[in-house]
Amino acid sequence: MTTSTAATSSHHLSPAFPGRAPWGTANKLRAWQQGAMDRYIQEQPRDFLAVATPGAGKTTFALTLASWLLHHHVVQQVTVVAPTEHLKKQWAEAAARIGIKLDPEYSAGPLSKEYQGVAVTYAGVGVRPMLHRNRSEQRKTLVILDEIHHAGDSKSWGEACLEAFEPATRRLALTGTPFRSDTNPIPFVTYEEGNDGIRRSSADYTYGYGNALGDGVVRPVIFLSYSGNMRWRTKAGDEIAARLGEPMTKDAVSQAWRTALDPRGDWMPNVLKAADQRLSEVRKGIPDAGGLVIASDQDSARAYAKLIREITGTKATVVLSDDTGASKRIDEFSGGDSRWMVAVRMVSEGVDVPRLAVGVYATTISTPLFFAQAVGRFVRSRRRGETASVFLPTIPDLLGFANEMEVERDHVLDKPKKDGEEDPYAESEKEMDEANRQEDEDTGEQEQFSFEALESEAVFDRVLYDGAEFGMQAHPGSEEEQDYLGIPGLLEPDQVQMLLQKRQARQIAHSRKKPDEDADLLELPAERRPVVSHKELLELRKQLNTMVGAYVHQSGKPHGVIHTELRRVCGGPPSAEATAGQIRQRIAKVQEWATRMK
Repeated sequence: MTTSTAATSSHHLSPAFPGRAPWGTANKLRAWQQGAMDRYIQEQPRDFLAVATPGAGKTTFALTLASWLLHHHVVQQVTVVAPTEHLKKQWAEAAARIGIKLDPEYSAGPLSKEYQGVAVTYAGVGVRPMLHRNRSEQRKTLVILDEIHHAGDSKSWGEACLEAFEPATRRLALTGTPFRSDTNPIPFVTYEEGNDGIRRSSADYTYGYGNALGDGVVRPVIFLSYSGNMRWRTKAGDEIAARLGEPMTKDAVSQAWRTALDPRGDWMPNVLKAADQRLSEVRKGIPDAGGLVIASDQDSARAYAKLIREITGTKATVVLSDDTGASKRIDEFSGGDSRWMVAVRMVSEGVDVPRLAVGVYATTISTPLFFAQAVGRFVRSRRRGETASVFLPTIPDLLGFANEMEVERDHVLDKPKKDGEEDPYAESEKEMDEANRQEDEDTGEQEQFSFEALESEAVFDRVLYDGAEFGMQAHPGSEEEQDYLGIPGLLEPDQVQMLLQKRQARQIAHSRKKPDEDADLLELPAERRPVVSHKELLELRKQLNTMVGAYVHQSGKPHGVIHTELRRVCGGPPSAEATAGQIRQRIAKVQEWATRMK
């Protein structure tokens, strides 16, 4: 078989397949899908790992390949393994559209002759691996492992997949997020050792978000970040006040974040109101555009839905767990044109609702994997010029992930730690389990970190787009905030960039006309207000102390005298209370002094 046969790979596909190919290519595969097909047909591997950004069309690629392998009698049947019940049904429906009949209800026994295969979940394979092994041994089988990183979720799932599909004729692994926070090896994935001695997953074909954005296959994402003052009471009875985005301890970040997401405060109603305004703007160009709020638990989801009803006057679709009713509600929302859906975690991965264009990240899960999957719900492009908008709290980790949307990552098996150095993606096992958990009952976690949210306010903080940051702080409902919420929903990526630059220039010019005493918010553009994590702040203080220590030897003055002089010249509190910007200013000043003495 040669690569030329790839041209006939979709010989019996319906004219509308793939249904969401980019403009002008309704009858053809997207370039990356064709490229991956060509490579597969040329190499004929037993195992193939395709990494493609969420929304790029992994399902279309996999089913086109399945169709080719069945047509050329390389395999006789197909088994699709998906993370959830809803997704296995989605796979069966997509396969049926191109003439491959998969049974999504299969549980045991011989398969009806009308079917060419089955769609099952990883959990289902975990329960009966020998059943699937026997099926793979009896007939030549293609196994499609969707979101393969889930096979590493628990040791038993990984072992079950190995046992069940070791005899399969061909194995196609798919993922949009090929990295995990743990080091569980993923079955049927090749790991290669780099020069640093660390083994990383090796993909056979990669199509990242940056490439997909350039090809117009996915939408560009505008992140709108909101800060504000939070006040809460700790278990010990202490009242604490802090501003989102300011450097603070990990516990304080967590509690300030939870205070912001409390539906009884002012932060969530204001952010939901802003997100709904953004949705109205987007719907001018995309009439059926929908919004999704990703909530942490059932109670919050219901409370957010109530707030949406009060704000919009219309009811939101609420999806609480991965059951039959939930699948039906997602399908109804997907096929309709209602404004909002509120979901608990489960809609973060793989669920195909292409009309979702506005999101509110209202969960405290902070793993890069979950964040990438969540944002992946909004990036599916249906026509040229569509943009996605995601609203976030100003939390350093989240803003970091938002700025790294185009970074391609591999799954790392070995994570050696140097003294005091943390791997930013080595989140705790507990948090990863939390992110992937499908149940959404009360986990009892609230008791462990018992606290009471007292008060929250929202302040528009910044816009993040294509790795750059724009905007000055503004009150909800202000003209400045409306400037950013009113960006048209249909724009080319370079037009988005240009508009954001214009909006910021206008904001700065407007701010300069006002007397200083009228400024009740920080009047600095976003790029001059870096959001700094607690760890980065500690590093800056350490750097300042090192610089002062070196200057002590050079000048002969004591440490205390130099620190006092820096405070006098640069302004601000003692270094233990100084902001990142103030510490950087002092570092620059002491460097300047040291240079003069040389």
